[in-house]
Amino acid sequence: MRFIIANEFYQQMVQMPYHTPDCYVRPGEYLHHMYLDGVKYAIAPAVLDCLAEAETKGDAEAIAHLSLHKMHFESLLADAERTGTLTDEVTLLGDAPPSDEESMPLTGNSYTPRVPTKWEDLGVELPFIFELALRTIYSRGQITGSELAASMAVPFPVLNPVFQSMRKQSLIDIVAQRGNSGDAGFVYAIKPPKGEDALRDCLEKTTYIGALPVPFSDYVESVLAQTVKKLVVTRRSIAKAFEDLIMTEDVFNEIGPAINSAQSIFFFGYPGNGKTSVAERITRLMGDAIYVPHAVEANGSIIKVYDPIQHAAVAEEETAREAAENILKRGGNHDQRYLRVKRPTIIVGGELTMPMLDLKYNSVGKYYEAPLQMKANGGIFMIDDFGRQQVRAMDLLNRWIVPLEKKYDYLNTTSGTKVEVPFDQLLIFSTNLDPHQLADEAFLRRIKFKIEIRDPDESQYRRIWELVCKAKRVEYDDRGIDYLITKWYKPTKRPLRMCQPRDLLDQMMSIAKYNMERVNFSPDLIDAACSTYFISAEKKDFGAKVRMD
Repeated sequence: MRFIIANEFYQQMVQMPYHTPDCYVRPGEYLHHMYLDGVKYAIAPAVLDCLAEAETKGDAEAIAHLSLHKMHFESLLADAERTGTLTDEVTLLGDAPPSDEESMPLTGNSYTPRVPTKWEDLGVELPFIFELALRTIYSRGQITGSELAASMAVPFPVLNPVFQSMRKQSLIDIVAQRGNSGDAGFVYAIKPPKGEDALRDCLEKTTYIGALPVPFSDYVESVLAQTVKKLVVTRRSIAKAFEDLIMTEDVFNEIGPAINSAQSIFFFGYPGNGKTSVAERITRLMGDAIYVPHAVEANGSIIKVYDPIQHAAVAEEETAREAAENILKRGGNHDQRYLRVKRPTIIVGGELTMPMLDLKYNSVGKYYEAPLQMKANGGIFMIDDFGRQQVRAMDLLNRWIVPLEKKYDYLNTTSGTKVEVPFDQLLIFSTNLDPHQLADEAFLRRIKFKIEIRDPDESQYRRIWELVCKAKRVEYDDRGIDYLITKWYKPTKRPLRMCQPRDLLDQMMSIAKYNMERVNFSPDLIDAACSTYFISAEKKDFGAKVRMD
């Protein structure tokens, strides 16, 4: 708690044109807080004046609120007098203002997968490595030791003893040598008959080739070490991430703590107000990159985790040639079986079905594809347009009860066994339906934060137009917005939406191209855009009906 005791700040607070609702006891009543550079302060003289006013009015709610503030203030004042720190120069009691480091916390990820130095460090059984090497040689034909190691994403010095052991067991043989790189230049081929017999056996298990899977225990360790719970959001950092999105301070005050909780969030509100945009910008606050394995080995099964569509790989600073040389010599600066990616933001909508939330078995390759929530570990998983999926909303909600409570999920294999997977992500539900129509009280209790994304007011609507015009390099004209609101909004009481400035300007630009003219805020261009964007409120019957249930 921070109390300002100087009267000049009281006057400054009163003169400020706007305060968030949490600066009052009730919105617009008993103003006693103000924000300075993103930090909230209680103004002690205002607290005392508001308390006196509340007592005069007999306002029990306000008296309880302000009396608690007064008790805290008097306690801090007594401490300052006892320690002798209360002087004429003192203007603040309580916690000191945050430093720059505290207000903009770093989001660096300190976890790095350890580089293996011997094959035992790989965490999988030797026959498992043999099988992947055989399948790789079979798919590539003759291959050098360095190429084979690179395909398996393991340093050659680590795998060289494995290749020698395979030679001794007559599984592979050296058929040539390329270059002057010693053992790394040996060209390997499958040696009949033992090698061919072993190859048939391992192809019956799976045809997976690629990076050597990491053991499941290592994967769990990596998820917990890179947890979203380490993310810290402040008023200053959230303002930076959302600087290109017009939102009120009170919405920021709800979103910020929700992110810090690393729990679940339920966004609801009218369509077109930026619920999806909010989720995408939360990723900016996460900032750092994480390590995701190409694949994991669990109970003998292979699960592919890395998805080039859902995961955005972060380019390493070194060149590809340097990276190849480093892998050959020392294995790089981290275990190459992991890829460094941006914290994932996976968004699904009406296409979501229940099978997409479980392991997907590839019957041809005989391996599994990780479900969406497993790929989202360490980031955000957003279910957009919730309630419009092909599966019943209640069934979808029930699917998340255990993960939300226990922070782990159970996935099913084709053999009937279950795999317990960490559930470490910010789960976001987003809908334009009434939350009470979608979920009962028991489930809504498990969703820790319920946040309404509200319609913009007129001043925010105009600011969005300014931002959109700047991004599209179109000259903004406030008089044109006056005309737009007067003709197309006020007569029908049409609500303002966040998306409308962007959509309408796109319409105007398309029409201007057709008319071979420069984009401007002429009434003709505005009317033409609005007439094709908005639908008349008048009901019309075209002789056909569609079922919406």
